[in-house]
Amino acid sequence: MINVRTDLAIEAREMYIKKHNRNKEIDGVIVEEEQEGDIKFSTVKIKDEEGAKKIGKPIGNYITIDIPEFTVYDGGIMDSVANVLAKVLERLIHVDEKKTALVVGLGNWQVTPDALGPKVVEKIMVTRHLQVVMPEAIDESVRPVCAIAPGVLGITGIETGEIIKSLVEKVKPDLVICIDALASRRVERVNRTIQISDTGISPGAGVGNNRKEISEKSLGVKVIAIGVPTVVDAATIANDSIDLVIDELISKVSSGKEFYNMLKDIDRNEKESLIKEVLSANVGELIVAPKEVDMIIEALSKIIANGINMSLQPNMDMEDINKFLS
Repeated sequence: MINVRTDLAIEAREMYIKKHNRNKEIDGVIVEEEQEGDIKFSTVKIKDEEGAKKIGKPIGNYITIDIPEFTVYDGGIMDSVANVLAKVLERLIHVDEKKTALVVGLGNWQVTPDALGPKVVEKIMVTRHLQVVMPEAIDESVRPVCAIAPGVLGITGIETGEIIKSLVEKVKPDLVICIDALASRRVERVNRTIQISDTGISPGAGVGNNRKEISEKSLGVKVIAIGVPTVVDAATIANDSIDLVIDELISKVSSGKEFYNMLKDIDRNEKESLIKEVLSANVGELIVAPKEVDMIIEALSKIIANGINMSLQPNMDMEDINKFLS
């Protein structure tokens, strides 16, 4: 059973393989790796219930884009990632260009690491109303798109899933795209990975506060989820840091057989449980984000919004979309 917090299918697969010392792929799970320029991305396909049970994720496709190291001013890399994201989304959408899309920015706009969804919505090319208000000013090839950032239960007093379901029943979109902040198992993936899936999403998953699921099963329409791990559990950082220290000591110990054996015999799972127990008892559950998280979230929101805009409006290039938004 996977007991380390992660919302990434690629990490859940890695953890299962490591735990069971496997040197071959998991039954019911297929992994494909691709690269476009400097951008690497991989697809985890969970084919059946056996695969879903083993890595703890629903049946479906999970595409993970690895973002190269960049600064918030590096427009070239940001554009490259957005282009790859657009192509990945086009693979999953499979909805006629004239059909309506609803973009949902999940999260709390008052908490920076959780504000990714609302910030993406601010940059979405919204067109649904124009076909009614000023049809002569908009090309027939432009897809009708609407967007909302519904907030969180603590602000609205309404389950996010209930808000989205009500909107779907009223607006009747053919596609829902949800954006949310996630949690990662590995520090190096924080703000450096984009996961796209066709299995839906549970709002608040990134901070361990799962709410009502938003999926094709619950809404009755196709749902695509886009997430970026913006936080990591403090216990994970502590656990990984101690593992590094232990491994370094083991590699350097050349004498003192008793000490060497003690290090080798440390049960890593028991150590992890102890760290979580100690931290929880003394400081509670801590979620950690980088200090420059505000600039990073802004940059990531631009990447994701550009990718969504290009995928939903394939007959327009980025220059045309930017003109529209300005």
